[in-house]
Amino acid sequence: MAKLDETLTMLKDLTDAKGIPGNEREPREVMKKYITPFADEVTTDGLGSLVAKKVGNENGPKIMVAGHLDEVGFMVTSIDDKGFLRFQTVGGWWSQVMLAQRVTVVTRNGEITGVIGSKPPHILPAEARKKPVDIKDMFIDIGASSRDEAKEWGVRPGDMVVPYFEFTVMNNEKMLLAKAWDNRIGCAIAIDVLKQLKDAEHPNVVYGVGTVQEEVGLRGAKTSAQMIEPDIAFGVDVGIAGDTPGVTEKEALSKMGDGPQIIIYDASMVSHKGLRDFVTDLADELNIPYQFDAVPGGGTDSGSIHLTHRGVPALSITIATRYIHSHAAMLHRDDYENAVKLIVEVIKRLDKETVDKITYE
Repeated sequence: MAKLDETLTMLKDLTDAKGIPGNEREPREVMKKYITPFADEVTTDGLGSLVAKKVGNENGPKIMVAGHLDEVGFMVTSIDDKGFLRFQTVGGWWSQVMLAQRVTVVTRNGEITGVIGSKPPHILPAEARKKPVDIKDMFIDIGASSRDEAKEWGVRPGDMVVPYFEFTVMNNEKMLLAKAWDNRIGCAIAIDVLKQLKDAEHPNVVYGVGTVQEEVGLRGAKTSAQMIEPDIAFGVDVGIAGDTPGVTEKEALSKMGDGPQIIIYDASMVSHKGLRDFVTDLADELNIPYQFDAVPGGGTDSGSIHLTHRGVPALSITIATRYIHSHAAMLHRDDYENAVKLIVEVIKRLDKETVDKITYE
């Protein structure tokens, strides 16, 4: 594997951390470690979202940059008498990417390796073999011989189960493979935005936020935005990459490496036109690449944030990512770096007058 520079080390620490919705402590601690040196104050809301505050002008507008800490995973619901674990998906899963995949069960006594199993195809009738296995018919095998043994190892209903995958730099070193890009890349963007602003002047107060429970209904975005009361918000997340075999431009437009995605429409929000125009006009002026996308079947934290208080002009800026909501997803480092660059340049120009113009024109 390629030697990890400072940025890659942070990305590895963030993606290797285990944290499904409601269990975000580990990724929160990693994000806290990396963002604290660039923040004036780091707090959490009551649900556990991390809020790092960086003051430029304390009387200026409040700008929220939010990535979510949680990743899709599973939760143990019961242990059968032979020691197999039944589970609930937490966040969206497609059954075809799950079978025979290695997972980590996080118990109060430590971590246990498991594998997702089902009835073997060799004993299924021919018709059944042609159909994907239902998630409800899957189980997790931890090698226990009985319920009592699994319990002795510390397994309990409610325990978090996380995909097992190690951060990997591909042969093309711009291509990065990891679990949980959805959405530790958003957390990394929030960290790097504050880092770039550390010694820069900016006419506002910036909040770098790691939200909780995005994958189960944009929940931490709601509570953290209520706490911050932002004037402008950016949800930073992953988007769909349309550059793999079989995907048409009608289905997904974006290509990895062609710049961050400006989401004009998704299931949770119509992007704010004034903010969208401001961001894309600046990107054009500074020659920062970007691509437009619409995701009618998904949403981001912006969907919750823009509905708090009296309404918040919001925009989702995302990174085109292959194979999200599986054990291993891939993204392009240039898109990440250009997203940070764009957001930093936008923030430097968001003074009160500009924010009022964006909001009320």
